[in-house]
Amino acid sequence: MDEQNEIEDSDQYREQRLTNMRQLEELGYSPYGRAYDRSGRLSEIRAAFEEEKVVRAAGRLVTIRKMGKSIFADLSDGSDRFQIYVQKNKLGEEAFTAFKLLDIGDIVGIEGGLFTTRMGESTIGITDWTLLSKSLLPLPEKWHGLKDVDARYRQRYIDLISNPEVREVFNKRTQTVQSIRDFLNSRGFQEVETPMMQPQAGGAAARPFITHYEALDTRMYLRIAPELYLKRLLVGGFDKVYELNRNFRNEGLDRTHNPEFTMLEVYEAYGDRRSMQELIQAMITHVAETVFGSLVFGDGDARIDLTPPWREVTYRDLIVETMGADWYELGLDAARAKAQERDLNIEPDWSHGEITHEVYEKIIERTLVQPTFVTRLPVELIPLARRCEDDETVLDVFELEIGGKEIAPAYTELNDPLEQRARLAEQKGDDAQVEDDDFLTALEYGMPPAGGMGVGIDRLVMLLTGSEAIRDVILFPQLKPRS
Repeated sequence: MDEQNEIEDSDQYREQRLTNMRQLEELGYSPYGRAYDRSGRLSEIRAAFEEEKVVRAAGRLVTIRKMGKSIFADLSDGSDRFQIYVQKNKLGEEAFTAFKLLDIGDIVGIEGGLFTTRMGESTIGITDWTLLSKSLLPLPEKWHGLKDVDARYRQRYIDLISNPEVREVFNKRTQTVQSIRDFLNSRGFQEVETPMMQPQAGGAAARPFITHYEALDTRMYLRIAPELYLKRLLVGGFDKVYELNRNFRNEGLDRTHNPEFTMLEVYEAYGDRRSMQELIQAMITHVAETVFGSLVFGDGDARIDLTPPWREVTYRDLIVETMGADWYELGLDAARAKAQERDLNIEPDWSHGEITHEVYEKIIERTLVQPTFVTRLPVELIPLARRCEDDETVLDVFELEIGGKEIAPAYTELNDPLEQRARLAEQKGDDAQVEDDDFLTALEYGMPPAGGMGVGIDRLVMLLTGSEAIRDVILFPQLKPRS
């Protein structure tokens, strides 16, 4: 069926539903009702099931099976799907006639007694009902079979109605975020809020979204990271803080990137990279066991085992394993040629370090399926992190890789204001971070040694739910407007 025929059919269904609505109004049923007092959600009613117990429930009709003087239907409220049974002799002729005018998708409130059918199905035998919301558009009959995946993202409300497994992903997302909060709160961390609109876009290297603040007649930026504000709190005496925040980066869309995304950032005064390493391992295993009941996810080559302890390996060792023991001794031309032999696109003006990091991001990262802490990254990559004491060319940091994706970077934070200013000034090109003078001034008042970490919540939920794309774990992902 082509799109035009689908539109015409939809219009016909809508007209029929409007006709049904007018007939219901003539019978005294308002198509859009008021608040309805429930005994509980359908899942709660099922959990407390007792034969002949009278309950009140509400939800959307997702199936209707008319059988002469009786009707079986299924009611869904998002927590469960429950069978209901309507009999003309129990409900009365007028209420039964009106019920027959209902359509799939209508939202109703019902009252009746619980019983078990001969087939063993828990059921509510209706003695009274009320119309709460008339659905004028039909739900797709075979939503699973739609070829237009884009439509599932654009009309997420239909996706949630039609696909219980999609709703379950977002239930798990909500539970994951709550579990993270519970875990951090239990360890004495305080949740804080920092500005989402900032005079400077700092704390990361990314292209920001820009707006104009009319009241102050000044340019403002949607934040790309909350890091510099959270560090100001460390200066101010907060010692254990976190923020579950929305960040915005005016960059590309792909399977693991959305311009609006959710991050957890956490900072602990008197901690370091190692304390963050312990924290993230304990936190993710806590979420996995509490929300998902397992430390093992996926199967086959994609099987991930979160059982501690997790592997720790240096950046340099991974590069050498992949590109050979002589990689760091190669000249620039030889390194470029060797990388190109691995089908990497290398820009003519790239340095040896930039070529090396391309090897890491394009070849190595995707092979790190099991939880892996990659440590001691090159100093030029992260200007906000402290150098290793035994080698000033590398940083005391880790990147946690799971399932071939970066889940969490963490640092021993740089708290030397003079070195911080110099490191930011040394940056060049597109990856340069903004020098935030107020942040640098704050550091000069003294920031305690600290560990800090960012966790990509969207990617973590992707990992734990087995979702293939970031759009599958964001309720309303960014999409190009339809022309």
